[in-house]
Amino acid sequence: MPRRFTPKVITANHLLEGDVVYLTADDRWTRRHEEAELITDEAHAQIRLLDAEQQVDTVVGVYLADAVAGETGPEPTHFREVFRTRGPSNYAHGKQVEL
Repeated sequence: MPRRFTPKVITANHLLEGDVVYLTADDRWTRRHEEAELITDEAHAQIRLLDAEQQVDTVVGVYLADAVAGETGPEPTHFREVFRTRGPSNYAHGKQVEL
């Protein structure tokens, strides 16, 4: 029996800068997880994923990541995705500078 679909966001890495990015409902790539489109329908998720994978001039490594609805927008549910929202771990730059 197939697993029940859980909400997802589409994530990737920006091609030139390497930053983690998320696809928004209005087809923009954002560095803020809470601005990502939370997709609750499996068919819609697959269509959005196919569209995102075609943007090879902007992003690489596109995939669906589990998320849940939070007070300010989608929140990651897996430790890997929580880690990715924090930015590079080798020294303070990128998102870590803002914190």
